[in-house]
Amino acid sequence: MVQTVPDPRRWKALALLCGAFFMVILDSAIVVVALPSIESDLGFAPGDLQGVLSAYALTVGGLLLLGGRSADLLGRRRMFMVGLALFTVASLLCGLAWSPAALIAARVFQGVGAAILTPTALSIVMTTFEEGPERNKTLGIWGSLGGVGGTAGWLIGGPLTEASWEWIFLINVPIGVAALVVAPRLLRESRAVVRRRGFDPAGALSATAALVMLVYAVVEAPKAGWGDPQTLGLLLGAAVLFGVFAVIESRVAEPLLPLRILRSWTLAGANLTMLLFSTIAFGMPFILTLYAQQVLGYSAVKFGLTSIVFPIGAAVAAIIGQSLVLKIGFRAVAATGITLLGLACLYLTQVSAGGNYFGDIFVGLLLFGPGVGFTFVTCSIAALAGIPERDAGLASGLSNTSFQIGAAVGTAIVSTAAVSRSSDVIASGGDALGALVASHQAGFLAAVVLAGVALLAALLLLRRPAGPASDNPPLVPVGERVGD
Repeated sequence: MVQTVPDPRRWKALALLCGAFFMVILDSAIVVVALPSIESDLGFAPGDLQGVLSAYALTVGGLLLLGGRSADLLGRRRMFMVGLALFTVASLLCGLAWSPAALIAARVFQGVGAAILTPTALSIVMTTFEEGPERNKTLGIWGSLGGVGGTAGWLIGGPLTEASWEWIFLINVPIGVAALVVAPRLLRESRAVVRRRGFDPAGALSATAALVMLVYAVVEAPKAGWGDPQTLGLLLGAAVLFGVFAVIESRVAEPLLPLRILRSWTLAGANLTMLLFSTIAFGMPFILTLYAQQVLGYSAVKFGLTSIVFPIGAAVAAIIGQSLVLKIGFRAVAATGITLLGLACLYLTQVSAGGNYFGDIFVGLLLFGPGVGFTFVTCSIAALAGIPERDAGLASGLSNTSFQIGAAVGTAIVSTAAVSRSSDVIASGGDALGALVASHQAGFLAAVVLAGVALLAALLLLRRPAGPASDNPPLVPVGERVGD
């Protein structure tokens, strides 16, 4: 039997899927707040603390594509529950970690869960809601969670860390268990209809290795240097492996990434724009957090509370943006969002040593929130527009991979600009505070440049699709197929 009517449980299912996504986003932001406490409690060496973040980023970035494709082939509800279970157990292990090595290992485990959970949840949204206004509305809700989850991490992380840093991880456990209990009741199982199932191990290995090399190169670049042999060697290795991956995908019967999907101009443009957008969405807040705490003397809790205008703006713009996409197209909405991001970063280049919230930060946040909402929801919709349902998990994995790689690249670029500027000021005889402020100004300026590149990509590459793909096969509930 083929599903012909909307699932009456779809809005409850959306609440569950958004809750799981919110948990992952919240976890990514909340860890940053707790790093100083983790460092002192577990005895991290100063150079090793970055491993708490990079171990997770490397795993997620490397496995998202495989996680999304696994959902298409093995069943989306099944893989959602697998990812959720892994993330929940890993969160418990993180909270119980007794040494730096134990925490980093648990973060890798947590990254595996997130790499399965995130694209699978988005692919279930795509296959539950038909393309058009209803799906756009759900993606608007989905997109708004990105900004809300990130800032909620700042708000919640401070009090939890003051109680005990372990709670930033343990808070995920009851949420994950509750979600696992209700998931079978709310989510309908589905998978792609294919002639035969295959996981393309050679393609999976080469793609994962290439992504891990790329992410590791940009994460370590600010410390090692962009011209360092380590960085150049890793980038070259990643490029070679991506070439090997393309050759493999063109020859295997059941590729991990069917190259036909890349012939969609809309999908390619959406993913490139998503990557560039993510560089700004992560790069600017990274520098702003440092400025607020290092120069203005804000605590993590105070910064979170005073930044509430950002998630509100992101949420409102995401909801408005999903309806505007149907009326004026991807290009106009994304360009508007990226322009707001660029203006926000440009405004923040004037931060000063004697600054204050309303004079130096507020306007930047006021512009940045809507910019995030408009751009993220547009790229999310464009990345899934016209995609056959059999490729829903794959398209979701691609979009999330672009987002994660952009986050790593953006943080690395603004960090490099900031460190370089600080060194120049110190070398020319400047004082420590002046060098610190100059480094933050340079980081914001780098984000302005990234916004300019992103705007160019959106204007040139984002187009309104001709319509849903004509070869969309029906969504076949697994439990209703003969032989399952």
